Amino acid sequence: MGTQKPEIFRFLPKSLLLWGARLEERLSRDLVRLKVKPNALTGMSLLAGIAAGGLFALERPLWAWLALVACGSFDSLDGKVAALTNTQSAFGAILDSTFDRYAEFFIYAGLAFHFRSGWALWLAFLAFLGSVMVSYTRARAEGLGYVCNVGIMQRAERLILLGTAALLGSVFKIFDIAVITALGLIAVFSNVTAIQRTLWVKKRERLKSSPIEGTGHE
Repeated sequence: MGTQKPEIFRFLPKSLLLWGARLEERLSRDLVRLKVKPNALTGMSLLAGIAAGGLFALERPLWAWLALVACGSFDSLDGKVAALTNTQSAFGAILDSTFDRYAEFFIYAGLAFHFRSGWALWLAFLAFLGSVMVSYTRARAEGLGYVCNVGIMQRAERLILLGTAALLGSVFKIFDIAVITALGLIAVFSNVTAIQRTLWVKKRERLKSSPIEGTGHE
């Protein structure tokens, strides 16, 4: 049976994803010319995630937004730079995935601290749980021989939702409302994505199909 790509519904519109891919390509080539190492970008992504969490805890939402932008940007560029320089490695791949999870932990921990006196604290916990499960189900599927990047709420969506909420909340002085809305969406749809990936593997196994090729970064 031939390989084929499934139609993957994403929160982000296809036009935005394509624009982001083109920008990522240009920036990656600039970084290659500057001889920036992929693992250095991975480390900077983690540091930016830690900074974002700390800034949320310190009630500095605009600065936290900037840190989120940096976190997502470095994370999207490290793999591309590795591909362009032919320096992909098993260590780099596991370092990237590990640092991503730590970065998300600190981001959600900072938000949990911000909401420590109210019920929204639990939204931060559920959003982090969903984020980890999205990553885990993909990793587990890959361990079984499937490239599983399907799902409605992937890492790009999560960071953009949180970043948009932080920016709008800071500018219009509605930080709590904006971020609670974003956390609620992430808490629900990241866990839905984990379920989607689990059922996707079940379907592929039932059809006895070959693993499909994917291009996601999660």
